Amino acid sequence: MAFEGLSEKLSGAFRRLRSKGKLSESDVKEAMREVRLALLEADVNYKVARDFTKTVTERAVGEQVMQSLTPAQMVIKIVNEELTALMGGEQARLNSPSRPPSIIMMCGLQGAGKTTHCAKLGKMLLAQGHRPLLVACDIYRPAAIRQLQIVGEQAGVPVFEMGTEKPVKIAREAVRHARDYGNDYVIIDTAGRLQIDEILMQELIDLKEAVEPSDILLVVDAMTGQEAVNVADTFNQQLDITGVILTKLDGDTRGGAALSVKAVTGKPIKFSGTGEKLDDLEVFHPDRMASRILGMGDVLSLIEQAQNKLDEEAAAKAAEKMMENRFDLNDLLEQFTQVKKMGPLKGILQKIPGLNQRQLDDANIDDRQIDRTAAIILSMTPQEREKPELINASRKRRIAAGCGMKVEDVNRLLKQFDQMKKMMKQFTKKGKRRSFPGFGGMGGMGGAGFPGMPF
Repeated sequence: MAFEGLSEKLSGAFRRLRSKGKLSESDVKEAMREVRLALLEADVNYKVARDFTKTVTERAVGEQVMQSLTPAQMVIKIVNEELTALMGGEQARLNSPSRPPSIIMMCGLQGAGKTTHCAKLGKMLLAQGHRPLLVACDIYRPAAIRQLQIVGEQAGVPVFEMGTEKPVKIAREAVRHARDYGNDYVIIDTAGRLQIDEILMQELIDLKEAVEPSDILLVVDAMTGQEAVNVADTFNQQLDITGVILTKLDGDTRGGAALSVKAVTGKPIKFSGTGEKLDDLEVFHPDRMASRILGMGDVLSLIEQAQNKLDEEAAAKAAEKMMENRFDLNDLLEQFTQVKKMGPLKGILQKIPGLNQRQLDDANIDDRQIDRTAAIILSMTPQEREKPELINASRKRRIAAGCGMKVEDVNRLLKQFDQMKKMMKQFTKKGKRRSFPGFGGMGGMGGAGFPGMPF
């Protein structure tokens, strides 16, 4: 995941600061030297890294910090504030013109995920109650129009296309069509190139003049590091972009682009792509990203994710059954389904405060364990799921054979489920309810020790 290496190194630097009761100026400078090296290794722009550590040092060696009872915490607070400011300070929203529709021009090089992110953005806007329209203006790349139609259909967003007509003509007709049919957002998928060239830029300039977009969003691949920042700078000089969509932030990237784009171009990151699915697009919150980088978690994003992707009625029903000690294996299977909707377990756990990268690595989290456990449950009869105590030795052999697992795996699941039931009973007796926001009581599973489910 993004920023893993940076988070680890920053945690190490701050750990050494915390071990000292009082801080001297040399302690702060030594820590900032480590921070600067960590930023450079994360592929942050050299000037950005230098200016950042200089600003933090100037604030950290002040009298108020040095004489504080918890100087190390004060330094971390300053780093958090400066990281937030470095990435834009606050959430950057889409612009809203006085007269609809809002026109969003998506641009970028080939391979950055521009067409897919047109559909992702369309789906996000659709979920917010808008009526977006996707426009196919990439007439050069083979099957680009068909690709937009496919992802548009998957997202439930209509696509406007006119074959290989001139992109300017297509865009104008699309805006006219949107006004006639009540589409309040027009998302234009423009042509990309393998590299920046005059022809590409001129076509984009012509499109900009023709439709006067309210937003010009540049889609850049976070995994290209500083090259992504250079691309953003070039596009910004030519087009005066309004923001950036940073893709592949879920990949094995050092994250330097996220920390450099705003400082170099002056334009904010508005969205981040965090996976291959059409739901994997997040509004970029600089303060929340800074918290993630510093290992402080991101509870707000996790709650929003749960609210958007989980079935509240099913969660409430599961919580009620837990409180009444009526929770069975059917309910456990439903909980697994709900958790999978939120994406990879590691991504969920990274947003929980107090869990650092080393702990997550040591936990050896394996998403496939959910599938294996679900397979065992699905191999049971409805009666066995409702009353696991009916499962004797012969039934265990049948269940194991049915899911391709061992009898030991079935025994382990039944034992862990029994432990979980006992925990629920204890909570019910004490009148307590232990649950994780949006998980309908899943937090109570932690002590049960389900493999791959360390929460």
